[in-house]
Amino acid sequence: MDKLKANLILDKNYQIAKVDERIYGSFIEHLGRAVYGGIYQPDHVEADEQGFRKDVIELVKQLQVPIVRYPGGNMVSAYNWEDGVGTKEDRPRRLELAWRTIETNQVGTNEFADWAKKVGAEVMMAVNLGTRGIDAARNLIEYTNHPGGTYWSDLRRSHGYQEPHRIKTWCLGNEMDGPWQVGHKTAYEYGRIAQETGKAMKLVDPTIELVACGSSSTAMQTFPEYEATTLDVAYEQVDYISLHQYYGNRSNDSANYLAKNLDMDHFIKTVIATCDYIKAKHRSKKSIQLSFDEWNVWYHSNDADKKIEPWSIAPPQLEDHYNFEDALLVGSMLITFLQHADRVKMAAMAQLVNVIAPIMTENNGRAWKQTIFYPYMHASVYGRGISLKPILTTPKYDSKDFTDVPYVDSAAVYNEEQEELTIFLVNKHLQSTMPIDMDLRSFQGYQLIEHIELAHDDLKAVNTVDHQAVSPQQNRNTCLSDGLLTAQLAKTSWNVIRLKK
Repeated sequence: MDKLKANLILDKNYQIAKVDERIYGSFIEHLGRAVYGGIYQPDHVEADEQGFRKDVIELVKQLQVPIVRYPGGNMVSAYNWEDGVGTKEDRPRRLELAWRTIETNQVGTNEFADWAKKVGAEVMMAVNLGTRGIDAARNLIEYTNHPGGTYWSDLRRSHGYQEPHRIKTWCLGNEMDGPWQVGHKTAYEYGRIAQETGKAMKLVDPTIELVACGSSSTAMQTFPEYEATTLDVAYEQVDYISLHQYYGNRSNDSANYLAKNLDMDHFIKTVIATCDYIKAKHRSKKSIQLSFDEWNVWYHSNDADKKIEPWSIAPPQLEDHYNFEDALLVGSMLITFLQHADRVKMAAMAQLVNVIAPIMTENNGRAWKQTIFYPYMHASVYGRGISLKPILTTPKYDSKDFTDVPYVDSAAVYNEEQEELTIFLVNKHLQSTMPIDMDLRSFQGYQLIEHIELAHDDLKAVNTVDHQAVSPQQNRNTCLSDGLLTAQLAKTSWNVIRLKK
């Protein structure tokens, strides 16, 4: 075998697209301890005047999350939004059918809008198209977005919110292709309700953007026909189609697991092709963009969740404790978004706190960063600008499900205003360091700021409240001379190389 080595050429003129910062979004669902015990715990020592945990707010701010999807998720398909507004003492307790828990409704639309402001995020609001439809959706958007002088907007004002929330991004239901969904619909049924609900909502507020449900994963038998039929019916009303995908390493095959972003890449390309086929069929001038509004690793907690007592309040559900290899795959998934910055305009890591999340908390205790926190934070903080097209030469390998898997994944973001260049790299080789030479002569006068490295000898290493086993370090061996950068990518590592003029 040839000696392992990678080469990369970057030119500021080889541009994919401007990165829409909303690809670094996240998701809070009324599920497990995401809300109660996660973002909200009134009796916590760190609770603010509204009951929100300040320690969690600080960690979310570190991630610079631009938009957060709410309130679901599967939960939204049987949710009555009116239960979560008005006087807290008067709010009903409901059976929450998706996750079979009790929903206390102590946090609802207004409280969540307040929390989003505290962390500097916009709200991506979902409407219930499972048990409800046009009427509930038009009333909700009147409640959140209309200034006043009507029944629902004045009700909001009576609840203490004189100014509208001005929520601009709306999901038309959730995973309506899934038989597990309350109110599951065929593609045609869903396309019709999405079309008519979207029409009514845009009559209330023409400035909003609408996300239609696509397939819940690439494994669905109806993929991508569901997207095609839905868009055929609702094309002119909607602006985005959603993609959802989770990965796991159930077979404990790390080489195959770390290649799974290739499946995500194929998913994105297939949905783009489907959207463009319907665009051509309709002879439309409008392109549908992609909202990858659920993505993450999810498999560690599956067995534990089978033992949860039904109809409990905020049980510890979907609490994956992430290891180091999970962080590597998350890094490669973020790189995949940047490689498709021309069409993937929104994404939401599912979820943000406790539930398959980068941030974990103890009830009445501390909060801490999981392994996946770091690649997510680095991409969000440093990955804003123009996504460049890297010319990458890398050795490849074959795994159980994939052939020609690049050992190195790469993306680069050029921030013209700040005169900064950030290069994201994952080395997937399980045994070897990967030397890489980079031709950066297009970036005259740029200096190396730092090479951040996330590496660990144990792929199964986890972070706990007491010990951050997996955390970023500085790689001091990287050098830049005459526009040529040389680096050594540690075996199985996430790397962020930052340069500035």
